[in-house]
Amino acid sequence: MFPIKDTEPNRYSPFPMMTLFLIVINTVVLLLEPAWWREDHLFFREFGSTPSFILERFGPTVVASLTALFLHSGFFHLFGNMFALWVFGRRVEDACGPMRFLIFYLLCGVSADVMSTIVRSGSTIPSIGASGAVFGVMGAYLILYPAGRIRTLVLVWGPVIAWPRIRAIWIVLYFLGMQIIPAIDILFHGTEYYIGYWAHMGGFFASVTIFLFLRPEAFARYISDADV
Repeated sequence: MFPIKDTEPNRYSPFPMMTLFLIVINTVVLLLEPAWWREDHLFFREFGSTPSFILERFGPTVVASLTALFLHSGFFHLFGNMFALWVFGRRVEDACGPMRFLIFYLLCGVSADVMSTIVRSGSTIPSIGASGAVFGVMGAYLILYPAGRIRTLVLVWGPVIAWPRIRAIWIVLYFLGMQIIPAIDILFHGTEYYIGYWAHMGGFFASVTIFLFLRPEAFARYISDADV
């Protein structure tokens, strides 16, 4: 299941300036990463968020969380995160405005990393990527438009595909549900994964409180004239 398009138009701001800006910045950083690699290949260790390194030497730090938020391990890592940001971020930005959307996005990313750092306190694997913030955006979208419809690419059988319009609540809960079993495994058994399951969970659940704080009137405005 791969969401490809939010089918509803923006109501208040036709151009998602900040969403596009974040996509461009993340892309530029990925293109510049090879020039920043050091000979000892500690780039992700230094600018990513490594739980054991952070907790041992500095304690939780917002700087590491922010720099890690803009790093990706490759094109497909970047593409998945940025495509989801485009699908869900456009209308969340429309609800709260570009600057508040940026603050919301960054706070979700930091909250996601803090959660991941606490749960994975002994891990030496750096956390990088925007997925925690993107899950936060998905959480805000779910609150605003649970009945919104997302055009979704679905593998039906073998090479047969379909692209139905699926309600946002099922799309978001599907991706959230995929995080639960690995997150429990990490929590109780300390299993190491190369996917930030706890960052995803942290960003998603932090989004509710953060979004209400930044733009409480957005909910009343959107719910009062919802057309989906």
